[in-house]
Order: sequence, then structure tokens, then C-alpha cells
Amino acid sequence: MRRALLPAAALAGALALAGCGSGTDTGSGSGSSKAELSVSGPYMPQPVSADMAAGFLTISNQGGAKDELTSVTSDVAGQVTMHSTVGGAMEEKTSFAIPAHGQLVFKSGGNHLMFEKLKHKPERGQKVTLRLTFEKSGALTVEMPVKSATYNPSTGH
Repeated sequence: MRRALLPAAALAGALALAGCGSGTDTGSGSGSSKAELSVSGPYMPQPVSADMAAGFLTISNQGGAKDELTSVTSDVAGQVTMHSTVGGAMEEKTSFAIPAHGQLVFKSGGNHLMFEKLKHKPERGQKVTLRLTFEKSGALTVEMPVKSATYNPSTGH
């Protein structure tokens, strides 16, 4: 009889745990009904100009709801603007959507951040602090390392 109780107890426990989700599971592994944001690969190529720099990173959303990046600020710049590049033309944006279970990528030649009116020129090896503000998720603070002006994230050099 003891042998029969163990599998039954394990099955009951598994069924109880399965019922603990938020009810909005989309089948992709996360049952969260809100955005779950994280940042990876941030970097700033060492600026060649004394008053302007670019920044790149990836924002991932593991949650079941979309969010929007609405602003970026940094202690190193008078202002940080967000840009998209379409057909070779750069266009300033006031926000960027981050889809549920998706990513927003800022990379060279595509979406990017512009650090304008630099208060000092960041040097290779330093870190720049930036604050990403989202419509629903509030703010995230990110440390962005300054890399060489020719840094390529795909090779790490």
C-alpha cells in the first residue's frame, strides 16, 4: 500500500503546482501576464567626438505582455535620444515597443541610442550609467561599458 501512496502523492503535488499559474500562459514557457524585462550586451564605442556618443544593447521581454521604452537618461549626457535607421535614414523616436516574449535590439546600423551634449568624453574601460524608463515596468538602471571605437560585439573585439 505504501508504494501506491507515493505516486499518488507525487501526482497530486504536480497537479496542485500546475494550477498555480496566472491563467495567461501563452505556451512559450512563461505564464506571466506582465512584461519581464532584462538587458544584455550593453556597450558604448569610445566616442570620437567630444560632444556625442552612440550606445547599443538588447532588451528582452520574457513576460506575456508588451511594454514600451519611453525614455533614456544618463549622467554623462545632457540628453539621450532614441533613433531607428530605415533605408539608411536615421529617424528620432519617442518610444520603442518591446513585444511580449520578444526583444528590442539597438545595434550599429539599426536602432541606437545617441548620447548628446556629453558632460565629459567617456574613455575605453569606463562604465556609463543609464536609466531606461518603460511605460509599464518603471525604470531599469544599466551599466554600459565603454569599448574601443571599432568594437564588434559578434567577435568581442
